[in-house]
Amino acid sequence: MRLIAEGLAAVRGERVVFQNINFDVASGQALVLHGPNGSGKTTLLRVIAGLLGMLAGRMRVIDKDGAVLTDEARDQSLHFVGHQDAIRPQLRVMETLQFHANLLGAPTKNVDAAIATWGLEPLAELSGGLLSAGQRRRVSLARLSLQRRPLWLLDEPLVALDTPTRARLNDICSKHLAQGGLIVAASHEPFLGDRRTMTLGYQE
Repeated sequence: MRLIAEGLAAVRGERVVFQNINFDVASGQALVLHGPNGSGKTTLLRVIAGLLGMLAGRMRVIDKDGAVLTDEARDQSLHFVGHQDAIRPQLRVMETLQFHANLLGAPTKNVDAAIATWGLEPLAELSGGLLSAGQRRRVSLARLSLQRRPLWLLDEPLVALDTPTRARLNDICSKHLAQGGLIVAASHEPFLGDRRTMTLGYQE
């Protein structure tokens, strides 16, 4: 898979948040976006995910056979974990992940696997309203393990995570890349050793 952006520009409100963005990221590679608040990191991730339109430019997701994916196929090829945790306070952790597994069309057995992968066993029966910020973040990130998809879009993945969980996230992401996955992440902190970075500047 390849993710190619050529001359991307986008607006938020009436302000151009970035322009002339170009990159080419292939399977096994990670691109980490840096920049101050308001520089457009989240906006760029949402454009890649197809959640926002572009003011200018072109973006393509190309499969292993060289075919450009349709919008529907692109949607089926990616996981987008935003900085806001989509966790309902009344649902238990197990129920939250089962809900997301159903949305993804993933088998129920993958819920147990995701809980084990992210060390969530002690939290599985707790409701979302009882979780700390770091625990909520772990549950949100566990969605990555519910169904294999090659393109991961991660918005501030390290926020609220303790040191052991950061190491776990790094290991899981490194394994994903080693298996031919592709990651684009926005982060204020170094992430994945910053294998490749792009710094966005605030547009006046």
